[in-house]
Amino acid sequence: MKLTKAQITNFRSIQDSTEFDIGDVTCLVGKNESGKTALLQALYRLNPVVESSGNFDDTDDYPRHAVNDYKEHVEAEFCEPAQVVKATYELESDDIKAIEDVYGSECLKSDTPTLVCQKGYSNEISFTGLEVDDGAVLKHLVDDAGLPQQLAGKLRGISSAQGMVEILSGTEQTEAVQTLVPILEGISERDVSQVIYDEIIRDKVPKFLYFDEYYQMKGQDNLDALKQRVEESRLEDHDRPLLGLIDLAGLKLDQLVTPVRTEVLIAKLEAAENRLTKQVLTYWSQNQHLRMKFDVRPANPEDGAGMESGTNVWGRVHDTKHMVSTALGSRSRGFVWFFSFLAWYSKIRKESENLILLLDEPGLSLHAKAQGDLLRYFERELKPHHQLIYTTHSPFMVDPERFDLVRIVQDLDIEDSSDHDVENQEGTKVITEVLKAKPDSLFPLQGALGYEIHQTLFVGPNSLVVEGVSDLLYLQVMSGLLQKRRESGLSEKWTITPVGGSDKVPAFVALFGAQAKMNVAALLDFQRKDQQKIRNLFKEKLLRQKNIRTYAEFVQKEEADIEDLFEPEFYLELVNGEFGSSIKIEHLKDDHPRILRRIERYLKKKPLPNGASFNHYRPARYLSQKIDSLADRIDAETLHRFRQVFETLNGLL
Repeated sequence: MKLTKAQITNFRSIQDSTEFDIGDVTCLVGKNESGKTALLQALYRLNPVVESSGNFDDTDDYPRHAVNDYKEHVEAEFCEPAQVVKATYELESDDIKAIEDVYGSECLKSDTPTLVCQKGYSNEISFTGLEVDDGAVLKHLVDDAGLPQQLAGKLRGISSAQGMVEILSGTEQTEAVQTLVPILEGISERDVSQVIYDEIIRDKVPKFLYFDEYYQMKGQDNLDALKQRVEESRLEDHDRPLLGLIDLAGLKLDQLVTPVRTEVLIAKLEAAENRLTKQVLTYWSQNQHLRMKFDVRPANPEDGAGMESGTNVWGRVHDTKHMVSTALGSRSRGFVWFFSFLAWYSKIRKESENLILLLDEPGLSLHAKAQGDLLRYFERELKPHHQLIYTTHSPFMVDPERFDLVRIVQDLDIEDSSDHDVENQEGTKVITEVLKAKPDSLFPLQGALGYEIHQTLFVGPNSLVVEGVSDLLYLQVMSGLLQKRRESGLSEKWTITPVGGSDKVPAFVALFGAQAKMNVAALLDFQRKDQQKIRNLFKEKLLRQKNIRTYAEFVQKEEADIEDLFEPEFYLELVNGEFGSSIKIEHLKDDHPRILRRIERYLKKKPLPNGASFNHYRPARYLSQKIDSLADRIDAETLHRFRQVFETLNGLL
């Protein structure tokens, strides 16, 4: 089951976050005090890993300026307890199969069924959205029960579970009847969707794991005191990663406190040391000379408060470069955070695979490069197994390759410097559209994109934004060809800036296009689904409308990429020359206006030779390398189209 949308209301600084989309990885970006932590904590309480953490308290959690009125209304029964969390899940194939195995292949009305779970100050979970065909369910139960044909036929004419129960109560009580009646009675007492939720879906709803800096290990602890806290169910936050570490070693607390054989204890601790060292160093580029060490020994009188008696565990980090070991708790906060998360996550993942991870300001104490390591860890180790939602205000915790993962969190009351009417507070909102974000909230994105551009792109006073490097090559090659023929190409005043995909264009323009001394134009591929995105660029006054051009304008088609400026036969020549294929125009029977789409559809049925993967860049590179031999094969109509493109763009200078 996959979380696809969330909405938080009536919680601390949040009146109504608005509903926002959730992906495999979702990054909540906002400045301090914007409400990012409140969003995670509210979501966590819907279905927490630690069940005791799941309650909402109206005194502590309801927006403080309105809590007294709210309590009075609830006590007077003018209103029901307010809802806080609304989460929409999409059922996946194994969830659907589990339902259909019991209630038949026709029981669900939708091919993509969803479940909406809600929870608020009543601290009870309710659900909606699971649309079930009651008639199909009853028919399947009857058909699958193994009843005599005559009885089954009689039941098929009944439209309610209660009616079926009444008929079955007056028939011979065979094993099949005795099996079917309790099922029908359950359906008659509750509706079918409730039964499906209670019996099948409830246990499949993912649990939330929340982790912040308070869950960090201390580095050493008294095992007898820890054992007592476990037995009394009063764990402290820092206990959980230590329990994860003990579990990772394959040990029980009793085995640490009273080991039967020292050699066995040493062997298991070393196994845990080696495993954690390997995991840490894979994603810790700051120092590759570290080795984890753990020691369990009887307490001494001066070992520290709470550690004077019984048995203590000591975590240490050995530096093989400097030949010295130090206490785990004395290492950098960033290292301790990362190590603590690995230890706890290893235990949680072992206990339950069905998790959504909520990380509050992960890597806050890490160096910028180490934050990049953490993003790599998220992508490679967490994303394949769990959905991940994390908060940040650091530019280096925003993946510049995936701005589509970002949701911007703003508290509109603190963004507005004017005095607010307390009764009309708007509170924290989650914004998906980057063009609507306030300047302070945009800063992490500015930093992330600015760093990426500094590393990989060129920006000038006249920046022509294109989607990819293939656009850059085609424009440069065709401009050079026209200039070689003593015609006008693209003016040298333009700096062509490929931004790495259409998703990055709005962010680039929003962050840099508003600069007074920068003239920005965009030359873009065009598909019908992009129409609103392009319209927003000038609607939000980030670009003049005439500075937004699409290739479709120059080929008079509904949709077009830069490849459509060439005649299809010539572009196929580039593809065949680069990939060693033999695709002909008659092979592309599809009538789609974009040549790339037609080729991609054809290659699904007949792949490229030698297992090659088609990409847009390689034909562009082939043209740039072979332009001297290919120049005479470029027809006059293609040259005319590129000439129009360059004249239009030069007119914007």
